[in-house]
Amino acid sequence: MRLINRSADIEAVPIYLTDFSLRGAVDKQFGVKVVWDIDLLEGTDPIFVDGYKTREVSTGLTAMPAPQVWKIVREARLDALVVQGHVQLAVHIAVLAAKSIGIPVFYRSETHLLLPRGKAKRIARRLLMGGYYKLLDGFLAIGTRNHLFYRAMGVPGSKVFDVPYAVDNERMIANSSLSSSQRSAKRRELGARDGIPLLVYASKLTRRKHPDDLLEAARSLRREGLDFDLLFVGTGEMEGELRNAAAANFPGPPPLFAGFLNQTELPAVLGASDIFILPAENEPWGLIINEAMCAGLAIVTSREVGAVPDLVHEGVNGRLFDAGNIAQLTTVLRDLVQHPGRTSEMGAESRRIVAGWGYGEDLEGLRAALVATKRLSQ
Repeated sequence: MRLINRSADIEAVPIYLTDFSLRGAVDKQFGVKVVWDIDLLEGTDPIFVDGYKTREVSTGLTAMPAPQVWKIVREARLDALVVQGHVQLAVHIAVLAAKSIGIPVFYRSETHLLLPRGKAKRIARRLLMGGYYKLLDGFLAIGTRNHLFYRAMGVPGSKVFDVPYAVDNERMIANSSLSSSQRSAKRRELGARDGIPLLVYASKLTRRKHPDDLLEAARSLRREGLDFDLLFVGTGEMEGELRNAAAANFPGPPPLFAGFLNQTELPAVLGASDIFILPAENEPWGLIINEAMCAGLAIVTSREVGAVPDLVHEGVNGRLFDAGNIAQLTTVLRDLVQHPGRTSEMGAESRRIVAGWGYGEDLEGLRAALVATKRLSQ
């Protein structure tokens, strides 16, 4: 939003159904109250829908109705409307309001074809979403797999625009770029040692993300005599289970647990690390991979993660394995731990790759959508 509003030709006006990210709310998967410690509204002039102070986030066709969105959209003098997904009733109200006065609607979501769905749901989605998508004027694809999903739903290529799923690369790179002394100090703060690889997992500690597979792979490598430190960043339903498992029969120094880290804390921790691991399944994208790449880390992740085709290149800036396959995970980690020079080269490649996957590319994709719908001059 900030970058869009710094441009000369586009202004973004966010419409918020709730301010839960500002006032803080308990994230059910993190299991703690989360209040982001960066300014989420900087550079914008948002519209808050009545009831925003008490409205909680929920999903479903009847969730978050907010009928007042109809009037807001019709009276805001918009040239186009961007909606995120379709899992709240308020989104559909906004779409209908925009269409009622001839405003083009652009759709953005995270989904892709590799996410597990039952046969009946796949068929229903193809029929229902295909019809719904015909109402929309453009689709802002977050990456290759998302782009292919829209095409599979019958959306013509001329209506799909690449608007990458990105993070604030500039902030992440600046705050994760540590001097040797800063890196050593951060490791001491975390309880990690200098001179050996530091492996980091940073995400919710939930079963879908398989942090326990990483713990088991690390246990096997330690039994082989390999030396490294392992750090878990995050909280969630599996935290107690993981801590207990880490305390039992784990050779050498035990894994480290940093808990939940906020936006201003995470970059330095990533910058003090060497290898980032995300063993998740059913992962639409995985923005933490973008952040780890900004920090110059080699990436180890499962092939099913949505970001993989665009950001993680086998043998170039990371290694891939099948979600749930601990033996494969152990093999790729062994190779990286045994070859720190190669790991460092992969980290440099991560920064090079992610440099072309940022907010600037988002702005260009949005411009292309506006030009295609004749809302912006070429």
